[in-house]
Amino acid sequence: MTRILLLALALVLVGHGGALAHPHVWVTVKAEIVYGADGAVTGVRHKWTFDDMFSTFATQGLDADKDGKLSREELASLAEVNVTSLKEFDYFTYPRVNGKKTTLEAAKDYWLEHSDNMLTLHFTLPLMQSAKAKSFELDVYDPTYFVAFALADTDPIALLSAPAKCELKFNRPAEASANVGQRLSESFFNSLDGKADYGAQFANKIAVTCP
Repeated sequence: MTRILLLALALVLVGHGGALAHPHVWVTVKAEIVYGADGAVTGVRHKWTFDDMFSTFATQGLDADKDGKLSREELASLAEVNVTSLKEFDYFTYPRVNGKKTTLEAAKDYWLEHSDNMLTLHFTLPLMQSAKAKSFELDVYDPTYFVAFALADTDPIALLSAPAKCELKFNRPAEASANVGQRLSESFFNSLDGKADYGAQFANKIAVTCP
């Protein structure tokens, strides 16, 4: 998912009468909070599945061998562009350790798969510095609400090698706010700058507490 692809998709939506409603892209999220052998949080492993319209648009012309399937190799360049571009937007992933914001390293171990006409991006975000945290919080959202993120219905979040007795909780954005974007004009969203945080009200919130 690059800004170029997103804007191009917006133009496609204009032709389908969808330009006056946000969001334009929908992503279903699964994630693992990864712990090291010493009990410290080391990073986040994401699995993002894009909606069928975006998936169809993004994969046009990528079936190099014309076999009707998209292999990991055929999707490799798109995966690289995706994670490289996502860095500019902090991967739409905002972690806090013991209540304080923490920094993520560049994505690694990334790849794309294509199944049932849907693209799924896998990638890992290591913490710049692993931490033994009594609380680890993670928000996933797009500040401009161009992209809507939703936790998967089943088992959206998992703890990998976490210390015993750590507790996981997560909250989805209130359903009552799901149609807010449709009541605002495209010019409103175009006016949002890099400091805007309109999309925070649609954040998926994940929290882990450990003794």
